Amino acid sequence: MTATVVVEDARPVARPLTANRLPKWAPAVVALGSIALGCGIGAVGGPASHLQWGLISALLFVLISYVLSARVEGRRQAKDRLATSVVWVAFILAVVPLVALTVYTVQQGSEVVNGFFLSHSMKGVIQSGPGGGIYHALIGTLEQVALATAMAAPIGLLTAVYLVEYGRGKLAKAVTFFVDVMTGIPSIVAGLFILSLWNLALGFSYSGFSGSLALAILMMPVVVRSTEEMLKLVPNELREASYALGVPKWKTILRIVLPTAIGGITTGVMLAVARITGETAPVMMLVFGADYINSNPFDGPQQSLPMYIWQQYSQVNNDYGYARAWGAALVLIAFVMGLNLIARGIARWRSPKGGH
Repeated sequence: MTATVVVEDARPVARPLTANRLPKWAPAVVALGSIALGCGIGAVGGPASHLQWGLISALLFVLISYVLSARVEGRRQAKDRLATSVVWVAFILAVVPLVALTVYTVQQGSEVVNGFFLSHSMKGVIQSGPGGGIYHALIGTLEQVALATAMAAPIGLLTAVYLVEYGRGKLAKAVTFFVDVMTGIPSIVAGLFILSLWNLALGFSYSGFSGSLALAILMMPVVVRSTEEMLKLVPNELREASYALGVPKWKTILRIVLPTAIGGITTGVMLAVARITGETAPVMMLVFGADYINSNPFDGPQQSLPMYIWQQYSQVNNDYGYARAWGAALVLIAFVMGLNLIARGIARWRSPKGGH
């Protein structure tokens, strides 16, 4: 009698990774269903604020996405979809207030912004009455920001070059430490420092240049940090190749390192300019404000857009002041947005993908 032995293959059966997947349109359907369900719960349950309805919809989207993915795709893929859903919800929660603020500012400010508003000052205009414009504030902002950039950009650039190319030992560590400290300094502290040193100790009067000194203090650490990171991205092979040809270090930095990182450096400077453009506290303490055109930033008080907005909006029950404040806010947002777009364009133009 012959016995037959059957040997079973003990190797695990490989399952295709594409099995049991939700269709691509599933997240969109879940999002729409969550919005409808959240609005229904909000309408029936009592929350009157539409913001609460949106939060309920966001929580339902995350929960339904996880449960549905766990049943169809498994727990491992469900965790991935949970993280993705949370990221999307956080992105929407960040974008919605920004879009709402921009739309509301455009709606309120577009009724005021015109050629007259941009070309006239508030001299001789009653604060509670119609008329007036932001020409004096626009000139003041441009001059103050330009002076601050002229002071902060070269110092920040040279400091970053020292830290990356030459900085060794205790001095470099001390400079790095103080740059980190300056990054977190409130704008009011910078204004108090310039007020104590420039105005009280040295005896200079209120002027646009005084405000520019405080703005330069706020701008410098941003320029240093952004430039430092861009210089670190330059490959060391470029430096070594230049040294191998007998080029001095200073000329290598000037001819090789800086041109390679110029796109990122310019972007960092533009973002730093956008950051200081909306500062109000130093301007209130040092520039003092004026309702007339003062094109000389070194003599006498001068106006700026942030301070103009505060002065106009601080007038209680004044519809004309509110309208002028929203118009100036729209111009300020457009100016900052333009600087950011210019920075993005320069970064894209000078990026390696562009062949530069």
